[in-house]
Amino acid sequence: MKKTVTRLADGRELLYYDRRDDIVRDAVDRRPLSAVATAVEIRRDPLLGDSVAVASHRQGRTYHPPADECPLCPSRDGRLSEIPDSDYDVVVFENRFPSLSGETGRCEVVCFTPDHDTSFAGLTDEQAALVLDAWTDRTAELAALPQVEQVFCFENRGAEIGVTLGHPHGQIYAYPFVTPRTALMQRSVAEHLAATGRNLFDDTVARELADPVRVVLEGEHWVAFVPYAAHWPYEVHLYPRRRVPDLPALDDAARTEFPQLYLELLRRFDRIFGPDAPPTPYIAAWHQAPFGDGGRAQRDQFALHLELFTIRRTSGKLKFLAGSESGMSVFINDVPPEAAAQRLREIASSR
Repeated sequence: MKKTVTRLADGRELLYYDRRDDIVRDAVDRRPLSAVATAVEIRRDPLLGDSVAVASHRQGRTYHPPADECPLCPSRDGRLSEIPDSDYDVVVFENRFPSLSGETGRCEVVCFTPDHDTSFAGLTDEQAALVLDAWTDRTAELAALPQVEQVFCFENRGAEIGVTLGHPHGQIYAYPFVTPRTALMQRSVAEHLAATGRNLFDDTVARELADPVRVVLEGEHWVAFVPYAAHWPYEVHLYPRRRVPDLPALDDAARTEFPQLYLELLRRFDRIFGPDAPPTPYIAAWHQAPFGDGGRAQRDQFALHLELFTIRRTSGKLKFLAGSESGMSVFINDVPPEAAAQRLREIASSR
């Protein structure tokens, strides 16, 4: 992998990740951009103990542009975009409309491919491996920032999820605090360790492998399963078999196998509701151990994993977070996890 660091016209950082070492990235951003103005404030909820980012400047962000005006495509045929070059492999850049910035953290956009009309599932193994390399590099660099406590790599896919740009891309959030979901995991892990002397993540994976009714895919270095208490209609957790705290800690064997299993999983997700159904909307979320003082003490007990889920519960119907879910954080799942796993096992992926 070759990494090239440059700047956009408004001063934001942009990074090219290329598979070939002989690629030269010297294109200049020729857009007349004004400096980015952000107004992000972190407010803590005294009742729930969590934090809310207030970012009013995001009201003006780009919203469902036509394909020929996509800001994530390369700059070609006289049209200038967020990527100055006429082609790229993988690109990461600072978000122009960030939810977190400066002392409140950082937000980045990850463009998986220059092809506007494909998806992550349409990538080759080599392309997916390069995305993994980019996630890993950004995790390590963002974790080194003094204000950052946790790094979150994720992909929102589909208009139903709220995606406003159709180009295949994801995001990376660098939070100045440990997120509530991670804090809950840490609490459960600590309680389990105190009660049993064992690691909760290890025991969870071992339980699924011992009775594989919810296992969807297995490799030598990764295992994917529907969790026992899945919150979403179709939800899969992907774990490396060797517990590590974050992406930089993965070994070469796990990195090599990851694209094969993950692409297979995404292709099956697209066929849950039949080969002629529209692409399945989903969220793919990497859970990594925090880096700052708020989570460093438990890093050796945390397990890197990816959670993939869709809000579609059946063909043409979505799972809405209504009164119980939104008001009380109590999920009601219409699809038994065992049935979801069976469906995902029996699907033949489309390559």
